[in-house]
Amino acid sequence: TSECPSNVDMARLKAEWQQHRHDREGVPFRTRLVADTARMLRWAGVVPWAYNLAVSTPGLSHLVAWIAGFSLRRSLPRLPGTSLSQWHRRREATRAAAPRQELAAVGTVHLFCDEFTDTLDAPIGIKAVELLESLGYRVVLPRHVDSGRAHLSKGLVREARTLASENVRLLAELVSDEAPLVGIEPSAILSFRDEYPDLVPEPQAAAARQLAARTFTIEEFLAREAAAGRISAEAFDDRPRRISLHGHCHQKALGSLEPSVRSLSLPRGHVVETIPSGCCGMAGSFGYEREHFEVSMQIGELVLFPAVRAAAADTLVAAAGTSCRHQIKDGTGRIALHPVEILHLALRRDGLVAGGQSRP
Repeated sequence: TSECPSNVDMARLKAEWQQHRHDREGVPFRTRLVADTARMLRWAGVVPWAYNLAVSTPGLSHLVAWIAGFSLRRSLPRLPGTSLSQWHRRREATRAAAPRQELAAVGTVHLFCDEFTDTLDAPIGIKAVELLESLGYRVVLPRHVDSGRAHLSKGLVREARTLASENVRLLAELVSDEAPLVGIEPSAILSFRDEYPDLVPEPQAAAARQLAARTFTIEEFLAREAAAGRISAEAFDDRPRRISLHGHCHQKALGSLEPSVRSLSLPRGHVVETIPSGCCGMAGSFGYEREHFEVSMQIGELVLFPAVRAAAADTLVAAAGTSCRHQIKDGTGRIALHPVEILHLALRRDGLVAGGQSRP
């Protein structure tokens, strides 16, 4: 979208071509497996210990990878003990049973509980909720369906269209300029801005465009609120931290890394440097696939892996994308953090929230 000199959207062209091929030849097993990953992970989340045993036990994990058509040299992600949506439901039920005094909120945020954060990265989602609430925002997890990102990446355009249409139906009238839609995983939330307006049926196009204008990554939202004076450095500690930031391809193609840099720079002690990297090499399921593993790692070795290895041991590596963080772990052995995790770490622990109010 942003690098082709003729402005050809190759990702969209590829998805259309794949859909035609699927219509002609049928949907391959691995394609269906990747597209339905979120559904299967939610099933596995009923007994996460069994899933984790299967993907981490030598021999058994290789069997799982072989059946899926993944490289045996690629590690498989583990599931946390709970999903974000499960955690939120339990938390809201506890709050309803024991009401407490609530502060006037700075604003309301509709947090999109994307399929990747809900299942694989629930601890990041929990920290996102806690961060926003600590900054004085009321966080709502609205009803919605999956983003359709995995379906688009595998050329299942019609299925992605159904999901996009349902999300627009459920969210368009709920989300407003004062209560925007905010997401954690860039590839999922930026689908609302990139594909949805052109993907949904024509009668929904205007609503999709309006929703897209009210949709932000969490870093974009935090940077916007800080610029408006609703978030200040007083909410964070002054501890020195050096941060090395790898940008997600969707962020770089559809916007800028500047909001990520500005949000990570909110605490006074933070020094943020961007890694001049392109794609991390994982690209969703691409880096898992058996025939693509080598080129995936070669892409990482161009800039990203050497930069991460060269970073001092006390430097925090930041990456918003779930695939990017997995690629960094497999390629360098270092654990990259979502910007949300770093800002959550930097929160002041004295009970103050935005505006200097004290939380009871």
